[in-house]
Amino acid sequence: MLIAGHSWTFWLGWAWTLSSVVLTVWIIMQRRSPVSTLAWIVVLNLMPVIGLLVYAAFGPQRVRRQRLRRWHRRAAAMSRQEREAMRAEHAQAPLWASQHAKLIERACGLPVSSARQVDILSGGGVTLAALLDEIGHAKRHIHLEYYIFEPDQTGVRLLRALCDKALTGIKVRLLVDAIGSARLLRRGHRPLLDELRAAGAELAVFHPARLDRLRPLVNLRTHRKIAVVDGRTGFVGGINITDDENEQIHPEHAYRDTHLLIRGGAVRWLQYLFLQDWRYAEGSPPAPGEDLLPHEPPGNLPVQVVASGPDADTEALHRALIDALNLARERIWLATPYFVPTEPALMALTNAALRGVQVKLIVPERSDSRIVTAAARSYYQELQDAGVRVFEYRGRMFHAKTLLVDDYYGMVGSANFDNRSLRLNFEVAAVVLGREFNQQLADMFNADLSHCRQIPAQRRVPPHQRLFEAVARLASPLL
Repeated sequence: MLIAGHSWTFWLGWAWTLSSVVLTVWIIMQRRSPVSTLAWIVVLNLMPVIGLLVYAAFGPQRVRRQRLRRWHRRAAAMSRQEREAMRAEHAQAPLWASQHAKLIERACGLPVSSARQVDILSGGGVTLAALLDEIGHAKRHIHLEYYIFEPDQTGVRLLRALCDKALTGIKVRLLVDAIGSARLLRRGHRPLLDELRAAGAELAVFHPARLDRLRPLVNLRTHRKIAVVDGRTGFVGGINITDDENEQIHPEHAYRDTHLLIRGGAVRWLQYLFLQDWRYAEGSPPAPGEDLLPHEPPGNLPVQVVASGPDADTEALHRALIDALNLARERIWLATPYFVPTEPALMALTNAALRGVQVKLIVPERSDSRIVTAAARSYYQELQDAGVRVFEYRGRMFHAKTLLVDDYYGMVGSANFDNRSLRLNFEVAAVVLGREFNQQLADMFNADLSHCRQIPAQRRVPPHQRLFEAVARLASPLL
């Protein structure tokens, strides 16, 4: 078939060439990391049609969100008062702690605050029980934000509790991710959500699929797990609302995970993040008359909330993790379900081991993604050559995301040690400074080690498996 004197293959070739040039220039102009940029250029040029569809779904994207400046100014003034009170009662923080806190604040705008109480919660069943107890005592409002909220026993139990409180006049707001909570949002479970709304609660969905969007938002999910009750008690960590993470329902197979319960001024920054996400998803913030940022007496524990997402180029969590690794002088104990490190993070981890810091890493023996497991194992030899001790958690899925540095620093949050969490998703973590908290994290880490096997220095891997791991590693910037 001839078109304007040329065969259709001629014009197809020109169309492919033109689209390749346009897309390549477009990707380069986004100024991402060189490795990620080159990976996407290769995908788009080798698979011109399929690659474009993959890029539309999974490629790097940016969103713009309005900042809640009035809320931020008020919260920052409260935190400043807490810091002044802590300085008056305690010795000045060491220089490294002050500089680390300054880095986080400049990267994400959230300053150091304080807490009267920080409890480490091990497992979804324990966390659900604590959350239900706080909900039962709520006096003003309940705010929940989750990536995964399943309509199973765990989810239905929580929805019933929210309905009961909403019927008493307590303000209830639930924000769920459109992809992570897709089952909850399906038509078959609408009666549950209709009952929630009928009770007076509000529901918002983060990045739902809509025809008016030019590109699907498979990336840019809210991977955060935040709960705030009355602005005074907050929950943050890695645990979703699902039977899969509830050891009381699945004693032998539930995910092993970690969460925090926080009381005190630091909760206001979890509240601020929720309000910002709610404004973005729902379109309007709560009414100014609501007492959402109550005054709290200063606590003894310095706590700093760290938030990152594709609405900023600062990569706050990424920077905080790397800076914490660089600060280590004695030990780094890192636990993560997905270990697909960025180049800077891998360098910081191996540098610490090479300078004599004790570095231990716990990852799952089998994660819920075969390619991620293979990609993680492709880094083992490099880690071990530097002196890192690698452990695989056996039996059930390991889902905890914790970092322990020396004897004073601890971090617990929602972010995995991978490119997706550190550069693509909306994530949140809490940095807690204190020897007692650090020791509790260390005790939990040691308990997890009892369920692990240490990877030998010379791991025997069949050639086909080694090839699969090497290929999976090539996809690291995209995972």
